[in-house]
Amino acid sequence: MNSYPLRSSANGPALLLSLITAGLAALSGWAAARSASAALWVVMALLIIVTLLIPRCLLMANQWERAVVLRMGRMRGVEGPGLFLLIPFFDAVASWVDQRIQTTEFNAEQALSKDTVPVNVDAVVFWQIHDPERAALEIADYREAIPRVAQTSLREMVGSSALSNLLSDRKHGDEVLRDEIARKIADWGIAVISVEIRDISVPPALQDAMSRQAQAERERLARVLLGQAEQEVAEKFVEAAEIYARSPAAMQLRAMNIIYETTKERGATILMPTSMVDAMNPRLAAGLAQSVG
Repeated sequence: MNSYPLRSSANGPALLLSLITAGLAALSGWAAARSASAALWVVMALLIIVTLLIPRCLLMANQWERAVVLRMGRMRGVEGPGLFLLIPFFDAVASWVDQRIQTTEFNAEQALSKDTVPVNVDAVVFWQIHDPERAALEIADYREAIPRVAQTSLREMVGSSALSNLLSDRKHGDEVLRDEIARKIADWGIAVISVEIRDISVPPALQDAMSRQAQAERERLARVLLGQAEQEVAEKFVEAAEIYARSPAAMQLRAMNIIYETTKERGATILMPTSMVDAMNPRLAAGLAQSVG
């Protein structure tokens, strides 16, 4: 990579002033040897020439602009912001560089992912020129080159990633793209601030298949959860039955609670057999068992 040292333009105004002074001195000496009318015509011609040259000599760059100036085809320096002088016919502005943050949209149409799925990806890159000299001298047209580099990098990233990863982890894709594009254009004096993937679209037929797959997966999970719930309920019923078998008093309390829950509503009438009432009295049930024995 070539390096072009920045040189101050302080000699530009001095050289221009010396040329004008020398020209005026030469014309004054010539006019002194001529008549007054000839001298007047010379002064008028000189004023016209200076007036025509001022727009070529005095230029202004805005706060966000930089002017890359060449002197006789060689790098002289970077001017701006503000006013600066050029020597006519010797100096020329090779490029005006905008140092504000720029945005460039790019896309990859029908790019194949790692699992051979065609996708369309739209993205935008935010970039900024930090070295105007390189941006003007190292590449012919950086505004045209950046979208091409970005699109190539996007296709490479899509080709090395599975569709599921592209859809589920866009932030990682943004970082990969930013690093890859920044690496390729670093020699141009341009920095990549960020890259954002805006949209990832797949063919309609594939969208329908993915939707059915997702629905089937949700149904499978629902059935699994329902089975686990039924298993847990069955285990709790078995534990409750064992407790009731070991403790008749617990069984009696449970029966009484069931009766209370069913009779607490107004107007409810419950018909219960006497055997069930007797079963709720442990002492009576024990006495009956002894008499039977």
